[in-house]
Amino acid sequence: MSGNIASQMFGRAPKDNSKESEERAGFFKRLRTRLNRGPSRLSFDLANLFRGRKIDAELLEELETRLLTADIGVEATEHILSGLSRRVARKELADADALLTALRAAIAEILAPCAKPLVIDESRKPFVILVVGVNGSGKTTTIGKLASRLKAEGYGAVLAAADTFRAAAIEQLQVWADRTGSAFAAQQAGADPGAVAFDALQAARSRGTDILIADTAGRLHSQSHLMEELKKVKRVIQRVDPTAPHEVLLVLDANQGQNALVQAQQFNEAVGVTGIVLTKLDGTAKGGIVVAIARKLGLPIHFIGVGEQVEDLGEFDAQAFASALIEGVGTSDGAEARASGG
Repeated sequence: MSGNIASQMFGRAPKDNSKESEERAGFFKRLRTRLNRGPSRLSFDLANLFRGRKIDAELLEELETRLLTADIGVEATEHILSGLSRRVARKELADADALLTALRAAIAEILAPCAKPLVIDESRKPFVILVVGVNGSGKTTTIGKLASRLKAEGYGAVLAAADTFRAAAIEQLQVWADRTGSAFAAQQAGADPGAVAFDALQAARSRGTDILIADTAGRLHSQSHLMEELKKVKRVIQRVDPTAPHEVLLVLDANQGQNALVQAQQFNEAVGVTGIVLTKLDGTAKGGIVVAIARKLGLPIHFIGVGEQVEDLGEFDAQAFASALIEGVGTSDGAEARASGG
């Protein structure tokens, strides 16, 4: 496969705020209907757990079990429960509705500092995004969805296939490049990943392309030699542009539960993660892991994925996610409007 790339440039498109608001509302609808389906979800029968009962130590203990089961994690659960217990002691939470509202607010408070959009610094050209993660987390698909979003915003991109270990990954990324009208940079399977990234960045810079998105091979956080290879890719990129990569995007599979938190810690230590994408929240994943990651690491969460389609990758919204996590399909229209900015 050739290392050459075809340059494609797009004029910057003005933002259509009404369309953006409509898309956010549509994404929130999909989020609340797909998040944590089945009896493992936090919202499953949560209202019935509280209804008609006195808010006391026993009920809070049951809530603690539910939070831990939903992958919210020990640290975040303790933080949430201590706050709720203080409010109960002050008799501020008189009934089930008040407790649910307080729970949702406590989760949103943890998530809010991490709900940050991906910002493209146009003074960096190309703006380099290095995408990392374990096998099967959805990196290549996420790159395709991200490229589609960026094209809609008027950016030209190069997709670099630095996952040279898996031949199918190169082919898959080329399909996404063709589909999104992005340029494509690749070498043969088995080539040095650093060389692919180096050549792609030099070509993107010489052609004045806006953004370079580099795929990397999936690796377990425990595979030290492969993590060292990832560090090498980052160093090689910095030979061309000492300020790059400008974004190190970690793609995490929400189905990994608490292991996703361990992955985030290890990748952050190795290459300095600057943003997270949580994928596969449309199945049996327990969405509480998002809360655990936010509380433990405080890393920006740029996007979440709730399906296979391009539109199923949406910007992370703390209030919307907390509502979907607590209330599931039963979220009110008012909550939906607030979450979508309406």
